[in-house]
Amino acid sequence: MHSTTGFSREHVVDLCAMIHSETMSGQRPWPPILGLFRSVTVALTYMRRNRVQAELAETCGVSQPTISRAITGVTPLLGKVLKEYVPVADDLDGRTQYIVDGTLLPCWSWASHPDLYSGKHKTTGMNVQVACTLNGRLGQCHPANGGGFLLIHHYGQVGVWPELFAMPDDIAVKPG
Repeated sequence: MHSTTGFSREHVVDLCAMIHSETMSGQRPWPPILGLFRSVTVALTYMRRNRVQAELAETCGVSQPTISRAITGVTPLLGKVLKEYVPVADDLDGRTQYIVDGTLLPCWSWASHPDLYSGKHKTTGMNVQVACTLNGRLGQCHPANGGGFLLIHHYGQVGVWPELFAMPDDIAVKPG
């Protein structure tokens, strides 16, 4: 299960418990034929591996629209219950070395959101800046609103890499 979802079975069960407690009011946006556990597994697999919905449907023995409903119903709930666990720049330790890079998380092309189009990548997606330790542990993930220079400025504001602003004149920071 870890290779497809990025989570152990126990962690998926924990996520299901968190989602179940969040939806105690009777709201059940996942397809009954899949149930909560399989819907969460499908959504995590879809997000981690970018698998085609028809392929997931075949694997689960249901229709593609059912997979689409599972992903559409569970994804916002995952965001809601996991929001407090997403590290932000204020959580970074100023004594730790980080690797900072940006990436485009692909998404559907929505006509009502032209801001999701990346001219650099020639596709739609959400541009995020990620900071991780040298061991690969996520330190921070942040939407890149305004570009990388604003994010670097924010890191300086929270006390991470204050020496960044004291670089010699012959060192240049190149975006992109």
